[in-house]
Amino acid sequence: MKQILLLGAGLVSRPLVRYLLDEPEFRLLIASRTVSKADALIEGHPRGESRAWTIDDLDSLDDMIKASDLVISLLPATMHVEVAKIALRHKTHMVTTSYVSEEMASLDASARDAGILILNEIGLDPGIDHMSAMKIIHEVEGAGGFVSSFRSYCGGLPAPEANTNPWGYKFSWSPRGVVMAVRNNARFLWDGEEMDVPADRLFRETHRLDIEGLGELEAYPNRDSMGYVDLYGLSKARTMYRGTFRNLGWCDLWYQLGRLDLLDLEERPEFEGITYGEFTRKLIGASGSAAVKDEVAAHLGIEADAEEMKRMEWLGLFGDETIPAGPYNALDIFAARLLEKLPYEPGERDMIVLHHNFMAEYPSEARREKITSTLIDFGIPKGDSSMSRTVSLPAAIGTKLILTGRIAERGVHIPVMPVIYQPVLEELENLGIECKESKEAS
Repeated sequence: MKQILLLGAGLVSRPLVRYLLDEPEFRLLIASRTVSKADALIEGHPRGESRAWTIDDLDSLDDMIKASDLVISLLPATMHVEVAKIALRHKTHMVTTSYVSEEMASLDASARDAGILILNEIGLDPGIDHMSAMKIIHEVEGAGGFVSSFRSYCGGLPAPEANTNPWGYKFSWSPRGVVMAVRNNARFLWDGEEMDVPADRLFRETHRLDIEGLGELEAYPNRDSMGYVDLYGLSKARTMYRGTFRNLGWCDLWYQLGRLDLLDLEERPEFEGITYGEFTRKLIGASGSAAVKDEVAAHLGIEADAEEMKRMEWLGLFGDETIPAGPYNALDIFAARLLEKLPYEPGERDMIVLHHNFMAEYPSEARREKITSTLIDFGIPKGDSSMSRTVSLPAAIGTKLILTGRIAERGVHIPVMPVIYQPVLEELENLGIECKESKEAS
């Protein structure tokens, strides 16, 4: 029987836990700061065990990894390398859903020497996006063609019937993660031109796409796309773009939120015990001689009745509620308010939209072909969210494939090779998570 260690019992972990406990040859230990969360995931299963653990307890971590055949880290990304180094010492396989850092990539030779696989980016984005893209890229190449343009988009959104607030968004994962992500610069290739987008211009470099069955969505660039030219083997591509989907109005709103310095991480003791209106006024250095809403509109140079202003007002950024105790920096205060105001109600569904757009060229046949691949997945009312399923099930499937010997690769990898992505995609399809593909001459 194989022993699996899961580090973390957060929002996305339940589908992974249930999938692994359904496999009779696996035992699962969940180590979590809040052991009650782990117990709720295990639900009394005889092959499940929980343990109270915090990330500063490295001695216990060493013992747990030593006793395991594979460790899954759903910890903050900054902890993965520390976990990986212990896994190397004990020759224990490792799985994460996070991006590969340079420090993690540097462990490749050590992992090969230790005879283990450290499989990263095996979630949704990154994860299913890699696997579904590489499947088509390899099919095109196998037919004698090449991909001259690749655009990929992904977003977690409320299902249409759950889209009930002015922001067009609800949180199925950490609001802080969403806010931190928009602090990143972006870089991509568009029709032969390399584009560098600083974080403060991220929401000005946008466009819209019409997704069948959903209508128009907004897209803005997601981090640095240029590394994927080599990673995906697209040396002939003139466009390489990875973007994030949101409902209409999001980009204009977040551009203005950034201009208010709501994304700042500097500790500000003067924020303690004040109202949201006073907090917003301090962010812009307003005198207080006018209403907060009017001062903000003047600072931003937009009308007081603009849609962006209405959404800020709905969130309470101009109001008299007192900021709760917690970290006193703008970003964390803002993220906490988002979590309070933008939750899913019981029974509401979330939705994942993943869309790839390829232009394939076949020189020997003198033809071009447009290929699209689209995943639209919905959460289960009063059950698992789509976000939790699409993030954690690929990691769970990867874990099973490693421990049963179906994936025999060693080193530090992401799922861009057929030996990894083919069986994972097949199992996801069995679980109802499937990309729909279409082709048309161009």
